[in-house]
Amino acid sequence: MGNRTVEIPSSEAAAPDAALLTDRLTAWVRGQPPCERIAVAALIEEDELLADEWVRGLLVTEHDDGTVSCDWLRFEARYTHAPGLTPADEAFLGYIVAIRFPRKVTFCDTELLGDRRLAIVLRAMAKLAGSDRIAVGTRV
Repeated sequence: MGNRTVEIPSSEAAAPDAALLTDRLTAWVRGQPPCERIAVAALIEEDELLADEWVRGLLVTEHDDGTVSCDWLRFEARYTHAPGLTPADEAFLGYIVAIRFPRKVTFCDTELLGDRRLAIVLRAMAKLAGSDRIAVGTRV
């Protein structure tokens, strides 16, 4: 896969606690493999699910030294049981887990994502493929 740069979205629009978490995740993920960086960047860009206390508590591990990391194995095993998640939330998270780990996924759930989340997933897939030439966004 090589040493590709993966940009982590800014957390300017997030709440102060969320901004602190995204800053800490961004610092941690810099030293991680591309799949990890891309998955975390997509979650930060999506913003809403990482702000959910149950999802955050299941995914993010806080360490004694103040750093954080993502526990994807624990998350993957339990995220579908998170209270209040919609089918669209579960579909998005399923694609993010598939970006983090090599997984076969169905594309039938893309209809649940909506334009915003679909664009996030498509940009993440392009990054995963090593492409910086494919533009994903809204047509004017």
